[in-house]
Formats: sequence, C-alpha cells, structure tokens
Amino acid sequence: MSKAAELASLIGNINAGGGGVNRNVIINGAMNVAQRGTSATNPGGGYATLDRFRMSQNSSGLGNFVMSQDASAPTGSGFSKSLKLVKDGATTMGSGNSAYIHYNAEGLDVQRLCYGTSDAKPVTISFWVKSSIAGTYGLSLGDGAANRGNVQTYAISATNTWEYKSVTFVGDTGAVIPNDNTAGFSIHWVLGAGTNYHETSLNAWTATHKLSTSSQTQWPQTDDAEFYLTGCQAEVGQNPTEFEHEPFGRTYEKCERYFQKSHIHSEVPGSAQNGGSGTYLGAVVTMSNYNTQYGQLMYHYEQFRTKMRAAPTAVAYNLYSGTAARIGHYNSGDDHTVSYAHQSENGFRAYATSVNAYGNNNGGDHYQFHYTADAEL
Repeated sequence: MSKAAELASLIGNINAGGGGVNRNVIINGAMNVAQRGTSATNPGGGYATLDRFRMSQNSSGLGNFVMSQDASAPTGSGFSKSLKLVKDGATTMGSGNSAYIHYNAEGLDVQRLCYGTSDAKPVTISFWVKSSIAGTYGLSLGDGAANRGNVQTYAISATNTWEYKSVTFVGDTGAVIPNDNTAGFSIHWVLGAGTNYHETSLNAWTATHKLSTSSQTQWPQTDDAEFYLTGCQAEVGQNPTEFEHEPFGRTYEKCERYFQKSHIHSEVPGSAQNGGSGTYLGAVVTMSNYNTQYGQLMYHYEQFRTKMRAAPTAVAYNLYSGTAARIGHYNSGDDHTVSYAHQSENGFRAYATSVNAYGNNNGGDHYQFHYTADAEL
C-alpha cells in the first residue's frame, strides 16, 4: 500500500470513529509473545503456545496437530514470527465438527464499536496467511454475550505463499456488548466446518452463531497440512491500515493481563531446574515460620506485576522438579504440597502447613517456587 493510500485509509477510519494509536483491538497480533511455550503437540482446544490465540474445536474437529511459534513471516512486512499449525493425520469433518483459531477480546476494549446502537461501526480484520492447502476459508465474528455472529470468507490463492487479506464486517445494531471484563467480541479463522456451522447469509449479523459456508476448505482432512498466521489486526472502519507495530515489552505487558508467569520469557512453565540446569531467575523465594501449635508453616503473598483481567487460576511449581502444586525446600529440593487462597486480580497467597523443620524449629527455612496465573477469556 502506498503512503498516500495508507493515509487515505487512516483518515477514512478516523472519520468512522477509529484510527490513531491503539487502533488494533488484537493483542499479540505479530505473534511475538509465547509465554506458555513455543510448541505444543495435540493440545486440543485452549491456549497452548502464543498468547491470546487459542485453538477451538467441536467434536474433536482438529484431531491431532502441532501448534507452534514459527520464524516464517512475509518478507518486508516487519514481522519475524507467526502462528504455525501442522496436521498429524486426516480428520474427517462431519456435520458437527469444526476447527478454528480463536481470538477473544473483552468487552471493555470494544465499546468503541458501538454495537447495539444505530451508530454501530464497521470493523476491518486484516492479516497475513500461508497454507499448504489453497481454497476458501471462513472468517467470522461473534459477540459472546448475545451469541450472535457474522460470517464471511476469503480465498488463499496459492499454496505455501504468504498472502495479505482484509475483510470488512458491518456493525451489529442488534445487541449491545457488555461494558465489562467478559468476552465481548471474538474472531475465528476457520480451518474446517461441518454443515451444522454453515451460514448462507454473508456479512449479516444473525442470532445463530455460525462459522463458515458450504464452500469452506476442510484443512483438517489433509495429513501434514500446514497453516500460518501473523499480522492480525482488527480496527474500526472499512479500510485496512498498516499493522500497528509496538515494542515487545508493551505487548508482553498487555498479555500479562490474561496470563503471567514468574519464569523468564523463554522458559516453559513446569520445566525442571535440577542442579541449576535451568534458571532460578524470577522464582519466588520465601521462608517458613515455626508455630508451637501448628508446627512449621509457609505463608506467602505474591503480588502480580500487572493487574489481571479477573481473579486468575494460580499454580505453583517446585523450582527443582517442575512439579505442579508443589514448593521446593532450599537447598535439599524436597517438595511439599502447596495450596492457594485470596486470589484476586492483584495477587494470590500460597501456603503449606506440612513443611519440614529441617532441624530449625525455632526459626524458618527457605522455600522456592515458580508460578503461573491464568485469567484468559
């Protein structure tokens, strides 16, 4: 896109109520942040690698596959990472099967769309895609709270070639998105869809949330099929603008609203740190206390770096073994069961009431653990 065309598109979107800084509703659209790990085999539905992007399926429509953060990216685009899927075996798409890459935005972040009013804004989804299977693919939106949806399609014209796509959806005048921290707006890049999920009316909001059309390419039905996605942007207006690149640290902090860990970025939660073979960096170090009535106790309150979307599910990991729901004694590595309480968007309390005194009944011993906190949509 030329600079003149880019400026015209941006001005058009500003006039429509969008444009400017922070215009991209999608967090981690450049696929740079992968706190949970860079590869996962058969993770099923859910968040497994890249932050904020999950796999979703109905009736095991995905089957076996590998999801990873990949170094493949379109040349000259400014991207260096992509989400990659590789199918393992063929999965027949029956009427009740579906498979798609799923992004959820919370209602607080999409009030600019003005859905449920006569001023409902159009939204444009743009992205780069590459697949070993050419054909027609579904792209659909949902509004979570009212279970409404809007279906369109796009074409992958050539195999194994990065292609830029943009699709504009009309605004939904029929339902208001709740102004809260629940899932208010969703985007689905559809890989396969059975007849139960086919829509006949394109670019129209309906009360039956479908995913694609009868022309959907059934990507899961091909063994070793590959699919890549990056540069995902959702913005108010009918014109796609150049992707809004931002510093890595800013994206990382945004992701931490939904998932965060004490581990360094490159370390997979739950990995063992025996003998210092991994890293101790970021681990929580605390002490137990001796009580004449209850014996040796460990109570620790951990405050999150970033306020989370909601009270998360916290999991502690023994620093030495990587075992979940355990803490490790320093420096024996002995592990002890840990429980959690007072979980909120600000932090959580970890406690253990059965730790050993290790000959120090009048004082305390050191304990260490890593943790994850998950408040995803």
